[in-house]
Amino acid sequence: MIVIRPVSDLRNRFTEIEKTVKEGTPVYLTKNGYGTMVVMSLEQYTALTEDVEAKLDEADRMAATTTERYTADEVFGRVKERIKEYEKL
Repeated sequence: MIVIRPVSDLRNRFTEIEKTVKEGTPVYLTKNGYGTMVVMSLEQYTALTEDVEAKLDEADRMAATTTERYTADEVFGRVKERIKEYEKL
């Protein structure tokens, strides 16, 4: 279930938001009716970002072993191709 709350609830109902987040559900906050941020537990955030750090470290190691470089167009072109292949499945 998606939990959407006004940003003022961070101040007025922090304990409720904290409980929801600790139970594993992110809370989407709005300001003037528009989404402004998401609050999540440290565990959720770590799970989302730990692979990114590992992949960036791997890319740095690989870049140090070669002079081959790709343009942004080449990189994004490959990403788009992979997305299209995935959508076919």
